[in-house]
Order: sequence, then structure tokens, then C-alpha cells
Amino acid sequence: MVHRAPIKALAFDVFGTVVDWRSGIARDAAPILARLDRGDIDPHRFADGWRKRYQPALEEVRSGRRPFVILDTLHREALEDLLRHHGVDPAAVDEDTLTDLTHAWHRLDPWPDSVEGLTRLKTRYPIVTLSNGNIALMLEMARHGGLPWDAILGAEVSRVYKPLAESYLATARMLAIDPAELCLVAAHHSDLAAARAAGLQTAYVARPLEYGGRAAPDADAAQDWDFSADTLTQLATELCS
Repeated sequence: MVHRAPIKALAFDVFGTVVDWRSGIARDAAPILARLDRGDIDPHRFADGWRKRYQPALEEVRSGRRPFVILDTLHREALEDLLRHHGVDPAAVDEDTLTDLTHAWHRLDPWPDSVEGLTRLKTRYPIVTLSNGNIALMLEMARHGGLPWDAILGAEVSRVYKPLAESYLATARMLAIDPAELCLVAAHHSDLAAARAAGLQTAYVARPLEYGGRAAPDADAAQDWDFSADTLTQLATELCS
């Protein structure tokens, strides 16, 4: 039997693990694409294209090639790049529309099991975000979806983007616990692998619809995680029993 330190807190990846980014972005993009007379652009593919620009933008900060900026800034830049890719000049789109669409990431809906699962887990463990999202984004998303976080931590607090080790270690330090006493809950094998390498415990939650039913880009990074569940409610049953 594997000996593990008692878990003292759960830290959560959010995009894809707790909320459904693809459906939410497609929902908010559809009427704007229609107003731009670009009904030829599939809103779900638009969401995929926006998300595809996520890691390259983060890498510019992680590598030190640019100073730390919050995710809202990176999302706005990626949106403008995506529009140009589709032949739309961002300068021809009014500022309110661009800002509102950028903030679609603030209005993502939780997966059906998320609120119940988090609420049950919270009865036993402190639950915090360990997301690349900035504080205003995470706060608005929490209020929109009823996500009962004990604290909003992550990139804007640590000034480090995942999957750099310091992002996980800084979260443990902020909670005044050892890395081995912190468990990352995520739907992404690459995130969990980085957390494990930093000394955290790991809990995988399957989200087969995150990419519309397509295989996740990091599917080949799967490992035998400390805990594994199909939903957050199932994870709550396992960890709170």
C-alpha cells in the first residue's frame, strides 16, 4: 500500500476541469460572428482556435521573453490574432464587443457535477483554485456558476504560469502546508505530471467532452495518478468517505 501524507487542501485546475470552456466560448462567440456577417465560422471551431493560442501565449511569459501579464491580456491578444486569422480586422470591431467577447472566459458554465462535487469536497478540505486565470476572471466565473472556492489562488498571486514547478510550490507555501499535503485536481495529464514532479498529490477527473469528444492533446501523458474519478461528485465520494 502506498503511503501518502494526509491531504490538507485541494487545489483545482479550472478551465476544462471545473468549467466547460468550449461550449461557453462558442455560445458567446456565435452572435458576434453573426453580427460580423461571418456565419461561415463555426463557433466551436472558433473556440478551439482561441484555446490553441493559449499555451504559446503562456510560454512567452514562462520563458521570460515577456514580463508577467494576466490571462485577460493574453486572451485579448489571442482573440485579435484569431480574428485576423479569419480575415477580420480587430480595429474594425468596436471596443465594447472585443472586451465583452474576451470576458466570455469569465462566464463559463460549470460541468453538471462541479458545484455539487466541490461543495461536498469543501466539507472536508479547503478548496482553492490553482489556475492560470487571473483573479477578476476567477471571481466573476465563481459568482456566475456558484463555485464555492475558499480562496482564489494561481497565476496572478504567484506570478507564475503552470506548468512551471513554482506555480505549484507557491500555492503550497501560501497555504502553509508541505507540497505533499496539497492535492491537485485536474482533467489534464500534463498539469498533473508537473504537479507530481513538484511533490504534490494528484487527482484526475475525466472530462471527455472538453474538446467536443476529441482526444485531449495530452492524452499520451497519462500516468497512474493517486486518485482518479469520472466526476467531481465521484471524487468527493472517494476522498470524503
